[in-house]
Amino acid sequence: MTSRPRLSCTATAGFNAARDTYATLGVDVEAALATLAATPISVHCWQGDDVGGFEKADAVLTGGIQTTGNYPGKARSLDQLRQDLELVFKLIPGRHRLNLHAIYADFAGRPVDRDAIEPKHFASWADWAIATGLHGLDFNPSNFSHPKSVTATLSHPDRAIREFWIAHCAASRRIGAWFGKKLGTRSVTNVWIPDGSKDTPFDRAGPRERLAASLDQVFAEKLPPKLHLDAVESKLFGIGAESYTVGSHEFYLGYALKNGNVAYCLDAGHFHPTESLADKISAILQFAPALLLHVSRGVRWDSDHVVTADDPTRAIFEELVRGDFLGRTAIGLDYFDASINRIAAWVIGTRAAQKSLLAALLEPAAQLRDAETVGDHALRLALFEESRALPLGPVWDEFCRRHNTPARLGYMTEIQHYEKTVLAKR
Repeated sequence: MTSRPRLSCTATAGFNAARDTYATLGVDVEAALATLAATPISVHCWQGDDVGGFEKADAVLTGGIQTTGNYPGKARSLDQLRQDLELVFKLIPGRHRLNLHAIYADFAGRPVDRDAIEPKHFASWADWAIATGLHGLDFNPSNFSHPKSVTATLSHPDRAIREFWIAHCAASRRIGAWFGKKLGTRSVTNVWIPDGSKDTPFDRAGPRERLAASLDQVFAEKLPPKLHLDAVESKLFGIGAESYTVGSHEFYLGYALKNGNVAYCLDAGHFHPTESLADKISAILQFAPALLLHVSRGVRWDSDHVVTADDPTRAIFEELVRGDFLGRTAIGLDYFDASINRIAAWVIGTRAAQKSLLAALLEPAAQLRDAETVGDHALRLALFEESRALPLGPVWDEFCRRHNTPARLGYMTEIQHYEKTVLAKR
């Protein structure tokens, strides 16, 4: 077993002082650290190869998805991707999950089309996840970058095209449930499609009627809820679908609420920049049994920048903690940046999400709730402001130490070494 990094006397004193400071406001730092350790994040595999997958070499990315940049060192095989991910999980404190897309199947030289994928095509991923000690695996059908996804998928007017994608999504659900059984933790299978229109459509209702009917077929097979959770994901628009998105927020929210066994996915980059995703969480969870979060960072039209611990991200995790929603929420990441070291993008983004959750767990919640209950809004505002200056850093450093992970910028030293010794040779 790897021993914990030794903490200097100064760092120990810093943590003890921080713990005492939080205690004066009624915050239990140890309880916060325990909750943080028990909250897995599903790390997205597609950051490592720019969403290309390994169905075939030099796949063309379609479906309104774009990656920008051409930083050297991209993973070009399953082995390279797994090697990169092993370093990523080493540099992220805690035990986490991996989120796979169907285009990352391991066909072992005998590929099949997407409507015929089976658990056996992902068996090596399950074996790798167990050997790596991951918390679990999540899954997504890949309804893009395929000859039959050029104009639409589950909402396509051609029944044969729809049936192909229905079969693909149904097969993906069975793979997700198999992951749940194999790894012993519930797997989330999330359905997103790129269907929409670049210019103003005449018929908005027809595609949505077809999508609803297709989804009913996709979800018709009952799978064990302890092993598997379905989710549906909306989007405001995509490249090539600027004027109309079939699977809009209102459509999927209505579908999820109508079908109580389907979770609704909120992606932080899929809404208008002035909308607050955090505000939607408590509204949706008044009625929906479960929520899937895709934590991302929207910048203007681009929804998929590397996550940082900025105010919108912190607000998301504050809502999860304040509403006691962590137990009903699956947390995943969804971004891809090819302009910087891809492993750094993974690690920086995941650690930022964790730090945002830690900050939420360290809020003086009891005092804030009491002030609000009695109507002392001046005290509430003062508590909000004072909590921003509380010593989060030493607590985060202690969390990293307890999980044998570099604190502060120590992870960049390992990433830079890996870039020189591994990525530069690709």
